[in-house]
Amino acid sequence: MTTATLTESFKNLMTDIKTSLTMPRLSLQEQALFAKRLSLLTQSGVPLLRGVHMLEADAESRNLKKMFTLIAEDLANGQFLSKSLGRFRKVFGDFAINMIYVGETSGNLSQNLRYLSEEIDKQRRLRQKVVSALVYPCVILIASLAVSGLMTVYLFPKLLPIFKSLNVDLPFTTRALLFISNFLINYWYYLLGGLITLIIAFFLLLRATPFRFLMHKLVLKIPLVGTMLKYYYIVNMCRTLGITFKSQIHVLEATNITADTCTNMVYSKALRELNQSITKGGNMADYFSQDKAHFPSLMSQMISIGESTGTLSDTLLYLSNIYEEELDEQTKRLSSLIEPAVMIFMGIIVGFIAVSIITPIYEITQNLNPKH
Repeated sequence: MTTATLTESFKNLMTDIKTSLTMPRLSLQEQALFAKRLSLLTQSGVPLLRGVHMLEADAESRNLKKMFTLIAEDLANGQFLSKSLGRFRKVFGDFAINMIYVGETSGNLSQNLRYLSEEIDKQRRLRQKVVSALVYPCVILIASLAVSGLMTVYLFPKLLPIFKSLNVDLPFTTRALLFISNFLINYWYYLLGGLITLIIAFFLLLRATPFRFLMHKLVLKIPLVGTMLKYYYIVNMCRTLGITFKSQIHVLEATNITADTCTNMVYSKALRELNQSITKGGNMADYFSQDKAHFPSLMSQMISIGESTGTLSDTLLYLSNIYEEELDEQTKRLSSLIEPAVMIFMGIIVGFIAVSIITPIYEITQNLNPKH
């Protein structure tokens, strides 16, 4: 890699950091609230510019207030709301901007804003289901490892001098725990440094598209978790395509918008390939039927019916509801299987430490008892 390339990469990194610091961050809940409030204001007859000024007055963060100020200036200069929001594409995304554009050009801005608010809220609830299914077991696992580490580093070393003074023969489990304890006490900084280095290296590698694509592909192959994530991406994909088609957005533009909103590169790539296939005269059902690893057979069959009957948008929205129910079942199943597995793992670790400590104590008490 040349010096010029490294310099350019560093400049891009600094630009990304500067943008992330100055650009306001809106959660899905805040985006839904923004669309809902603006919808209610415009529906009540409040002019759009005045509505944005009202949102600006209620904004809590300085960056958010500045964003609304810039939007208000654009509106005052005669720009469309969608064009102004295009300056904050990383905040709102292509899906929201295009929905607002369709509402402006069709004269149904208030209705589209309300519809957008509902859809963003559905995305939020869907993401919440997936995250909650994964976070709880991770928290339990981290807590158990932390407790085990504290017992190994602080409790066990205080008991060890007693064992040595009484010349107790340490069993294998206690000797193993002694090795782990000494390693953590004497070399913790190497362990911490190595862990931090690995984390930094991992996130730097994620900036490389091939590595990020590989990670996105591998995560879909994890048992149970991969299936749940597949349904999550399919639900979002079907819903976004269905809404954009219903809003009379051209199929090629709709697939591009959906690809941009997809957070997994495997599905994003599939949608871009679908776009190319449609450009060459192919149809959606045939493309999905060729990739059974990521798209269920029912999906391609239902889409084929929707394409032949002219009800593709309704079919896609129907599929999103079907697979959302499947996602609910997968999250429940994942929770019911992971939680006991985590508890068993935690029990094994704590049990190992307990046996390693209790066994020598038991031998001490046996030696102290008078022999008859």
